[in-house]
Amino acid sequence: RGKPLTGNSLTGLTLGLGTPVLAGALPKPILRVLPDSVVSENMTVTFLCEGTTGAKEYSLYKDRHKYLRHTENPQTPKDKAEFSISKIDHKHPSHVVTEGGNVTLNCISRQQYSRFILVKEGPQKLSWTQDSQYNYSTREFQALFSVGPVTSGQRWTFRCYSFKKNKPQLWSEPSDPLELLVSGTLHKLTIKAEPGSVVTCRSAVTIWCEGTMNAEICVLHKEESQKTWGTQTPEMPENKAKFSIPSVTQEHGGQYHCYCYSSAGWSERSDTLEIVVTGIYYKKPHLTALPSPVISPGGNITLKCISWVGYDKLILTKEDQKFLSSMNSQYIHSIRQYQAYFFIASMTQDHIGTFQCYGYYNDTPQLWSVPSDHLKIYISGLSKKPSLLTHQGHILDPGKSLTLQCCSDINYDRFLLYKVGEDNLTEHGNQQTKTGFSLSNFTLDSVSSSTGGQYRCYGAYNLSSEWSASSDPLDILIAGQLPFSPSLSMKPNSTVHSGDNVTLLCQSTNKVDTFILSKEGAAQQPQQLKSKFQVWDFQAEFSMSAVTTALSGTYRCYGSWDSSLYLLTQASDPVELTVSGEVTLHSHGDLTSENQDHTLENLIRMGMAVMILIVIGILIFEGWWSQRQGKHVAGM
Repeated sequence: RGKPLTGNSLTGLTLGLGTPVLAGALPKPILRVLPDSVVSENMTVTFLCEGTTGAKEYSLYKDRHKYLRHTENPQTPKDKAEFSISKIDHKHPSHVVTEGGNVTLNCISRQQYSRFILVKEGPQKLSWTQDSQYNYSTREFQALFSVGPVTSGQRWTFRCYSFKKNKPQLWSEPSDPLELLVSGTLHKLTIKAEPGSVVTCRSAVTIWCEGTMNAEICVLHKEESQKTWGTQTPEMPENKAKFSIPSVTQEHGGQYHCYCYSSAGWSERSDTLEIVVTGIYYKKPHLTALPSPVISPGGNITLKCISWVGYDKLILTKEDQKFLSSMNSQYIHSIRQYQAYFFIASMTQDHIGTFQCYGYYNDTPQLWSVPSDHLKIYISGLSKKPSLLTHQGHILDPGKSLTLQCCSDINYDRFLLYKVGEDNLTEHGNQQTKTGFSLSNFTLDSVSSSTGGQYRCYGAYNLSSEWSASSDPLDILIAGQLPFSPSLSMKPNSTVHSGDNVTLLCQSTNKVDTFILSKEGAAQQPQQLKSKFQVWDFQAEFSMSAVTTALSGTYRCYGSWDSSLYLLTQASDPVELTVSGEVTLHSHGDLTSENQDHTLENLIRMGMAVMILIVIGILIFEGWWSQRQGKHVAGM
């Protein structure tokens, strides 16, 4: 015997399973909708199905279920059919009813029965009988039963049966039970999801319903669903009902409420629990922080979510799964991407943490994309800044190893390395030195073009979420990334005396925006100058005044473009600068003093000047004396 179906038609008819359709050899029809496919609620829409001349029947399906049927007059068949739906809405049949209201239940069967019987289960069974009616649009037999008024003091559980007119004592199998849910006035329930309400597709989630003492049953209801999602007996003594979903799929995304019934009646329904399923769409967005993921207290930060897919909305979440904000995505033609900005003003400790962003479409707001990579936000404070050092030099060739060392005379427990312009920061614990310094070594992968950039580091104590002030910036430059090399020359020449002035001239016939002058073995960062175009080439002059022997050494110059500041040309040929004039004095051991060099030179110069003045004085005196003697002889 056929098993009838029941449904609640409070907000619309309950639809049965779709009738299978065999695709034949007829030409594919064309379906159009008037006035438009996007309409306001309560408007009338008309579907035009244009098919083949001579068709006897047209059927309109909604979500693979037959929705309407149109039968043509055999005498005058047409090549099109119209299906008109007045006052269209988005509502679905629901088990949730209002206290004191009436509800219409629809008993449906695909087999022909004369009558349907609706039975209310419980201590006092009630029943209603109706003649069956054939629904030509669905090709099913049905009967409508009006029930009510519905109150919260009892359970409203129904089944329906059917029988044939000539065998009234032989009933069909019962339908599945249908329980109406009524929000009562008893203690309000609480509902929560573990581990959280944002769930990755194919993972497990548990929904807990809690609150009513001595509850007999608790029912989980998903909005816009034509059936309840589960009925459980609460666990004692916690009075908690557990609804487990071992593998979440997109059908589980939506809004949930729970209801519990005890001998005193139905509880007040719980608040809404929204279950979001992530990983439905595989194109993940990218999240970045502007101006930096490390921000000072009270500062402002903007988180930018970027997507290569045209999601309607981009949403930002924090590690505790609180929904911070949802923004409309905007298409940026210059980069051919969609993006949204999330502004956080006056940063405090409450704002720090790990963020992600997702994309979703307006018609499925509980179905999200895979998440962006994690973005952690840090706050830097006012404690003493550490130092950031490199022992391999500031200009490196690809393939070399690089270790950056962050150190401080403050006993920090951990250090943080940040590459400016990137979102991934590296955190290490400290190493204590014998001299009382705390430090941490950050070994980077084999040097490549992506290694180039500006780095900073921070220190922090274990019990603090606030980091120190930033170290001074450290630039790491990668050589050999532009396929040419500049030339380097010295003026007046490469061998000079202490105190002289020297100019190092970098030149290139290829375009260079900035020249970089590097001294081999120097701890200081290389000097940089903007280039100037002079007649035939680009050049920059690095001037050194009053040079000392400390400036002796091997120099090279490089060029870079503004579009990639940290990627350099090949090195120029090396030039050796020699600063001479050093004098060594021996007194209680060997001591070389450049100050003594200058003192001796000055004494020699002063002595020579005195001698010259004496000679000139003697000559003047002799001339004067000779002239006087000549006058004396003439007078005699």
